[in-house]
Amino acid sequence: MTELTEGSKNNIVGSDKDAVRNETAKTPKPPLDTRIGRDPPFKFGQRYLTAETDVYEHNAWDNVTLDEEQISEIKKKIAFQHEHPVSDFQKKQFNSKPKKYWDIFYKNNHENFFKDRKWIQIEFPGIYAAMKPDAGPKTILEIGCGPGNTLFPVVTKNENPDLRMFGCDFSPVAIDLVKKNKSYEPLHKSNNCFASVWDLANEECALPEGIEPHSVDIAVMIFVFSALHPDQWKFAIENLKKLMKPGGKVYFRDYGRYDLAQVRFKKDRLLQDNFYIRGDGTRVYFFTEDEAYDIFVNGCGFKKEKIATDRRLIVNRKRQLKMYRSWLQAVFNA
Repeated sequence: MTELTEGSKNNIVGSDKDAVRNETAKTPKPPLDTRIGRDPPFKFGQRYLTAETDVYEHNAWDNVTLDEEQISEIKKKIAFQHEHPVSDFQKKQFNSKPKKYWDIFYKNNHENFFKDRKWIQIEFPGIYAAMKPDAGPKTILEIGCGPGNTLFPVVTKNENPDLRMFGCDFSPVAIDLVKKNKSYEPLHKSNNCFASVWDLANEECALPEGIEPHSVDIAVMIFVFSALHPDQWKFAIENLKKLMKPGGKVYFRDYGRYDLAQVRFKKDRLLQDNFYIRGDGTRVYFFTEDEAYDIFVNGCGFKKEKIATDRRLIVNRKRQLKMYRSWLQAVFNA
């Protein structure tokens, strides 16, 4: 397993769209001192499990490696998924209209599910360096911005008068939520914030509104590629290449192979290897580091700065539950 980046070690990511929401939805909130992220003193990134008897001492452990027995059990569950895949009829249905399901998701959840991603300042410090008063002209593009949970925390704290922050999503409902946010209009009028509908994986799509070719200094993609069908990766990466300024950076975070969310899928959820359909109709893929390298470096000539697997053991001490999470994090240079 690749060593974690320093940023990955110093922060725990909040609940995401999969397993944690399912767990918390059916379980009353435990007392404050047993909630994830409420473990005093707050020292996530510095905790390493050395003895199994200590596992319930804290809410989370860093850089946890699965043993052979655990991996064997995971493979059995994935083999069961392969024995009960999505029907061919449903595959066609889900793969032909992905935007429909994301529109429904945002209509149902608005901006309330995805919380502001405060961990980005630690994980991707280059974004915040571009916000400093003396950073000079910078263009940041968040691809798959949803209702703006990364866009607004960045642009509202910006001190760089020459920063332009763009957000795009292929869901018109998501972009409508961005534009209805009370922070959007004043920031837009100041020429600092822009939002538009754009499909990263559309092979015939023009660039996002307002963005010139090879003008983006930083592209942010958080849980974006996992929503694409593997056949779309080629078009997505080619479109990304058209956007990036030479030397520009791509910040990538997505689901890692054998994450809890993957292991928990039951019957009639597998679309193809490591690619699933959630209960709400949205799709999700689980990556390895080698796949990320192939997509960005071998596929389109980006240069690898960092690729790491962020593995966490998250613990519910009250219910004596252990949840193994795995996220892939990378920085690529154009």
